Amino acid sequence: MAFVLLDSLTLPGDAAKPNEDFFAHAPHAALVMDGATMLGGNLMPGPSDAAWIAQFGSRRLMAHLADGAPPRAALKKALGDAQKSFAALQRHPPEAKWQIPCASMMLVTEIVPRDAQRRAGEMAVAGSRASESQRGQENLSEGRRGLDFMWLGDCAALLGQGGRVEVIGHVLPARSAEAARARTVTKDMPAAIDLNRPQILEHLRAGRARVGSGDYWLFAPDPAIAPHAARRRAKARSGDHLLLASDGFLALISDYGAYDADGLLAGALDKGLAALGAELRAIEQADAKGERFPRFKASDDATALLLKLE
Repeated sequence: MAFVLLDSLTLPGDAAKPNEDFFAHAPHAALVMDGATMLGGNLMPGPSDAAWIAQFGSRRLMAHLADGAPPRAALKKALGDAQKSFAALQRHPPEAKWQIPCASMMLVTEIVPRDAQRRAGEMAVAGSRASESQRGQENLSEGRRGLDFMWLGDCAALLGQGGRVEVIGHVLPARSAEAARARTVTKDMPAAIDLNRPQILEHLRAGRARVGSGDYWLFAPDPAIAPHAARRRAKARSGDHLLLASDGFLALISDYGAYDADGLLAGALDKGLAALGAELRAIEQADAKGERFPRFKASDDATALLLKLE
């Protein structure tokens, strides 16, 4: 079973700024990563630390999967690579935790049953040598393949199977909570969408400082994060569809109520991701001050991959 790429989209939230989302795709793995907008000056070379962590992390994670590492081991290796690169290239050490680059991610890989592994040999990204890829196989019928989802933060996946669509990830409660915070923080501010306003910046920095504690874990330069990535396994068959996306794209569901999960996947298949991206930006432009939909940025980077399992 292969992940066939049907469509892709990645839109910057602001055409004058770097796109801090990134995606990757291979025959048996796909990934979306969303760098968290920096709340101060950059520590790394280049235009954006958030773009760096999303791009570097995605490439290293996919490389380790291609080398045969199982998903959580590949994640740990990629986090370690980011730690080494961040230490080597930073202009100076971070003075506060909110300065450390971090990103949300959604990774999906194919689970290959052991009998199929024996017949087909080593699969590049299935991690056939690792016990982690073998755990949970009792949930898959003999000879039946499945999907292994692993995520940090609020990127998510829609899995379409036989007319039923399931949302995998934490994006809906996370975006609901952020909208509530935006409504509280900006309620007395006209034209409140401005990350550089002191009240907003202070609030966001305090939240970013909590990354890596409690249940708030993102991809960052620290291999100790790997065990905290959320994980879900699902049965799958040829003909199923997957939509992997950053929270900026999924705002069509979570923030603006333009679609439910079923409608968004159907729209991606029928109209294409570019049309959905245009609808997303039209909604945001019509509410440029955040009066109807309270939020901290007028538009966020928006990325989506549409895949079919064959």
